[in-house]
Amino acid sequence: MSDTLRAFIAFELPESVASTIGGVQKDIKSSGVKIRWVKPGNIHLTLKFLGDIKSEDLEKVETAIKESARGVSKINLLAKGMGLFPGIKKPRVMWLGVGGQLESLFKLQSTLDENLEKSGFPRDKRPFKGHLTLGRIKGKIDTKKLVDSMRSLKGVESDSFFADRIILFKSDLKPTGAVYTKLSSTALED
Repeated sequence: MSDTLRAFIAFELPESVASTIGGVQKDIKSSGVKIRWVKPGNIHLTLKFLGDIKSEDLEKVETAIKESARGVSKINLLAKGMGLFPGIKKPRVMWLGVGGQLESLFKLQSTLDENLEKSGFPRDKRPFKGHLTLGRIKGKIDTKKLVDSMRSLKGVESDSFFADRIILFKSDLKPTGAVYTKLSSTALED
């Protein structure tokens, strides 16, 4: 049997954006809402979650990434806006949204999905929604407290940044949280 690994494709965030995110998390923590937070340095903008893939398929993934990046300029983005998946009634994931050159981001993600599909990876069933996962919610939560804390941060925005490298990550799930390892990096054009 071949080795498998859990993988995803994403943009990393610069330190300044991770710092803004850390501040948002701290503000919400102070409201007493129980959320399992993602470490700010681990937060990224996922373009495609691949799940468990065979090690021997890594080359196909890297080729699809390179083809998708060809001729694409770096994308100017920022973190802004907040939300919950799937919604306020049963919140499971708290996230920050993304603003900036969204048309370029969506076009790149769509091209990546297409190229991966040609290599045998299924397309995502749900439409792409660029977001940065702040934390996961397990069990019951005081939704009023949650909404109040989110409302107080409604206008939060990070510095703008350039998404300029598509990174293929391996994800190892540990009791202390996920550990991400870069497998490859593909630069977008200046």
